[in-house]
Amino acid sequence: MTQPPARTRDHVTAALPDDTARAWFDEALADAAHAAKAPPTAPTSYIAHTWELRFAAAGRHCGHDNADAVRTLLLVEARAGLDTLTRLYQHGSGAERRAVLQVLPDLVEGPHALHLVEDALRTNDTRLVRAAVGPYAAAHLDPHAWRHAVLKCLFTGVPLDAVARLAQRAAGDGELARMLTDYAAERTAAGRDVPDDLGRVLTLTGEEPKEP
Repeated sequence: MTQPPARTRDHVTAALPDDTARAWFDEALADAAHAAKAPPTAPTSYIAHTWELRFAAAGRHCGHDNADAVRTLLLVEARAGLDTLTRLYQHGSGAERRAVLQVLPDLVEGPHALHLVEDALRTNDTRLVRAAVGPYAAAHLDPHAWRHAVLKCLFTGVPLDAVARLAQRAAGDGELARMLTDYAAERTAAGRDVPDDLGRVLTLTGEEPKEP
């Protein structure tokens, strides 16, 4: 499994702690839907302000365990465009940024949101890195950037099961094999353990791990 399965509105509603949280969630989705239906010429500042405030407040009202799912559903319901996603990412907390990354495959066609993925991969926040290597990255990162994303997971301890389409993209990738072999040699020379995941992905490239 590469990413946790998406949670539907019914799943999230059932997981919420009480009727107050469920009412808040329903109102938040209604605000987001209203923003999505507003005509392009309509003044949207108040509409956007309302649902975006709810996006930020999801953890407080729905519980932190449900916040990711609530936020992704709000983004989809609002049909958030690239400008909105970028703004929410740039000004958001780590949890808010994670929700934006998780929803990119649903809302952005083409590679236009790669700047958000690349930003997340520059951090050492393992939850952001994990969200960044999902299906959107698998579809749009170029080979060089994707290889470095795999290495970033190894550096930071993010399990490679988080990397979407790992087997397909690693297959026959001799350059990735070289990078992994070099990384393993560096760790061995420094007296450090080689991550188990490294040998697994090296095998996926068609190369066999070498005994230290």
